[in-house]
This record gives sequence, structure tokens and C-alpha cells, in this order.
Amino acid sequence: MWSRRRILGGAGALAVAGGRPAFAQSYPVRPIRWVVGYPPGGTTDVLARLVAEPLGRRLGQQVYIENRPGAGNNIGTEAVINAEPDGYTILLVNPANGINATLYKKLNFNFVEDIAPVCGITRSPNIMEITPSLPVKTVSEFIAYCKANPGKVNMASSGLGTSVHMSGELFKSMTGVDMVHVPYRGAGPALIDMLSGQAHVLFDNLPSSIEHVRAGKLRALAVTTLEPSPALPGVPTVAETVPGYEATAWFGIGAPKKTPPELIARLNKEVNEILQEPAMIRKLADLGGAPWLLTPAQFGQAIADETAKWRKVVEFSGAKLE
Repeated sequence: MWSRRRILGGAGALAVAGGRPAFAQSYPVRPIRWVVGYPPGGTTDVLARLVAEPLGRRLGQQVYIENRPGAGNNIGTEAVINAEPDGYTILLVNPANGINATLYKKLNFNFVEDIAPVCGITRSPNIMEITPSLPVKTVSEFIAYCKANPGKVNMASSGLGTSVHMSGELFKSMTGVDMVHVPYRGAGPALIDMLSGQAHVLFDNLPSSIEHVRAGKLRALAVTTLEPSPALPGVPTVAETVPGYEATAWFGIGAPKKTPPELIARLNKEVNEILQEPAMIRKLADLGGAPWLLTPAQFGQAIADETAKWRKVVEFSGAKLE
């Protein structure tokens, strides 16, 4: 009996010792949950669904989207940070993750330290757009209108601390206009009120708004990058009227901190190959973006750099949340 137990124990030890490589080789063996911290319809949701289908096809398992909105993206983020680090839970990383580090006084996590960077997806401009009922057609006319009507222009956002919100705050600080910030639980709900005319201006991520602009349902005044966007020919930049103004939206994938490096490497490889497919390049271009091909280490550095950049904007705006 003793001899049999020792043999079984030795076999168990070998299984444990060899478990990680075997696990990595067979990964994934069940569906992968991709958490998006906003409701359906916004840019984060659009991008996740765009990548999820081909990623699932390449991995041989479904990659399903779980929308976990609330607290400016923090609910979904914390759910992933606290998930099992087994490669079966990932996060759609977006600008709010870098902004919230300064915006919120108390968080139950440190995003830069508590997330394992996997890969980038895309960078794109935000778009300064207005409801067509507003009697302006340029950024300079918009500034003049706001100054003639202080406190009467509603500035919608996809939530407190999002890049959409901070892009608007940066505009306010650089122009001195007085707008009322109206936060929504994601770009989808904000766009509903923009289309109905209840909200007046939105500095939205381009992918979630571009079709409304192309259809003439919303009026594009400018993009927030230093260079015009090929996706919106003829639309100027905010910087042409407000020198020095710049804001970009960036997106990628993160995983719980202790996710095995070999699983992260697998996901990185598959996503980067998807991003180089001609059909995906065209889809991202239609949304105003381009593939953002990064190693996990490079994406981690990008997260750190963006966190530092937006810290200055948040501190300048004076915005704080508990």
C-alpha cells in the first residue's frame, strides 16, 4: 500500500510540474469571457465584438462579451482583476483605465500594477460632434455660441472619467467655455439623447459615432487628433482652432495579474494576427482607427504613459470622484 501511494504521489507531482505547459498547449478548452465596462453600443463594445468572433474562431472556443457597466468602467475592471488568472477572463482596456487612477480618490486596485497587459487593438481620434439643431457649423462658432449662452449647452459623455468626458474637460479648460457636463452610462445612452437633441455636444470615440455622422444625424465639428482623420474627409481638427489641443482614444486587452505568460503570449499572437488581416484593417479604418500591434510589454508601457498623461488633465480640471 505504501509503495502504491508513493508511486501515485510521484505521478501527481509530475502532473502538477507539467501542468502549466500541458494547460497552455491545450488552451482554451472552454469559452472565454471578455468583460466590457460599458453597455452595448459604445466604442468599447463595438471593438470587442469586432475582434471576439475571429478570435474565437482561431482559438476554437467562443469568446463572449459580458457588459459590466457602472462606476466609470471600474466595476468591469475590478471584476477582471479579481477573476481567476487562468486565461478565461479578459478585459477591454480603454482610456478610462488610465484616467480613473487619478480621478477616483479610492479604488480597490492599482490598474498599472494589477492588470496583465496582453495586446493593443487600435488607437483612434475622438470626434467633437453636435446635435444638428444647434445653430453652429464650426469650432469657433461653437465657442462663440457657448460664451453667448453660458451654462445652457449640455455636454454629454459616456461616463465620468472616460476619454469622452476628459476630452470635453480639456476643451473647456483651453477655451474657457461654460458647459454643463451630463454623464451617461456609456456612449449608447449618450447618443440617444444626442440624436433627440436633449444633449448638445459629445466628444465621442469615433467608432461609435461615425455612422451617425455619415448619415447626417449628428454634425461633426472636428476630430481631436493633431492630424485629420481619413475616415472623415473634410472634417478639421480641434487644434486648428484651439492650438495645442489633442486627445486620442486607445484600446487593448488586459487579463488578471497572475495569468500565465504563455497564455498571454498565445492571446497576443492571435489578436495581432487578426489585426493584420486585410478585412480587419478595412473595418478599423471604417471606424477611424488602425491596428495597434504591440507586445505585452509595449502595451504595458503604453498604459503607464497614458496614465501619466491624463493625470495632468484630471488635476487641471479639478475633477474628483469617491
